[in-house]
Amino acid sequence: MPTDILQKYAHLLVHYCLEIQPGEKLYISTTTLAEPLVREIYRESIRAGAHVDYQMTFREQNKIFVAEAGQEQLAFVNPAYKNMMETYDAYLVIRAPFNLREDQSNDTQKTAIRQKAMAEVGKIYSERTATRSLKRSLCQFPTQASAQEAGMSLEEYERFVYSACHLYAEDPAAEWMKVRQSQQKVVDYLNQCSNVQYKNDKTNISFSVKDRTWINSDGRTNMPSGEVFTGPVEDSVEGHIFFDYPTIYMGHEVEGILLKVKKGEVVEWHAEKGQSVLDEIMKIPGARYFGEVAIGTNFNIQRTTKNILFDEKIGGSIHMAIGQSYIQTGGLNQSPIHWDMIANMKNGGEIWADGKQIYKNGTFLI
Repeated sequence: MPTDILQKYAHLLVHYCLEIQPGEKLYISTTTLAEPLVREIYRESIRAGAHVDYQMTFREQNKIFVAEAGQEQLAFVNPAYKNMMETYDAYLVIRAPFNLREDQSNDTQKTAIRQKAMAEVGKIYSERTATRSLKRSLCQFPTQASAQEAGMSLEEYERFVYSACHLYAEDPAAEWMKVRQSQQKVVDYLNQCSNVQYKNDKTNISFSVKDRTWINSDGRTNMPSGEVFTGPVEDSVEGHIFFDYPTIYMGHEVEGILLKVKKGEVVEWHAEKGQSVLDEIMKIPGARYFGEVAIGTNFNIQRTTKNILFDEKIGGSIHMAIGQSYIQTGGLNQSPIHWDMIANMKNGGEIWADGKQIYKNGTFLI
């Protein structure tokens, strides 16, 4: 793997995404597979004057924990991890999976206990990332598991990831500044609107965004990024929507999802594949209301890879997430899950805002 690409990646993450300043505390979370990238990030962060801590998990670590842990262990919250969430300045999560199906057969009751135990820390995380008092970025290190899931060789997948991040550009940060400027025009327009409608041959759904805030996702919080998003007024969502791109939740693949919505609540749900998974998800508190509506704008991503970090950014797509809202949008829905579902808009898709068509076939008209 070319070291210069990893050096550019590290520089982008440290300086553009996390905007590391001297004396700040950075925490890195990943797996041992990402060691080549961690080395370069560590080097760049130390040069920037940061204090760096990290956690690198091993193969099937969470699976072993859930299988073997007793009630007390499941309920235990590491005080050092909680302290990090409360006091650190920056948090970098590098996805580098060994096996994307590792947790597929985990005991659901034990998993629920663990989720409940981590809820307080999760609330701290949500509140601090919303105000960026905790500067968080999520990125990807190419591994064989992710390449295989995407239907690519590892070399092809590396090119895909690095292209999506603009790492082949002479100055990747400058490319992301262009994205920021372009998307800001869209965000400024949408923040003046009250009602939005998504339409295509299988979708007709509308929602209010009155007094909600559209966010310009320009690569600082996610790398790659390329989307604009907000939280809909919870009881305003009406209609039906078909998500034609496959998605994975907790290691389970679900495809062809159709949701019917009345007064904000999902009242009917169907999946061409993974119906039983969808049924179980809809039992989770808050899962039958929406926490996010969004529009993908990254045209360097033009195929699904069954990885939401990339798929939700597909240029010419829209997505909606059931479950937890993002505080910074003004959204109020609360849930232990946040599940993004994606629809293609490049073939006849339309977006209307306050009765005016602003988007057609994957392209903004404003």
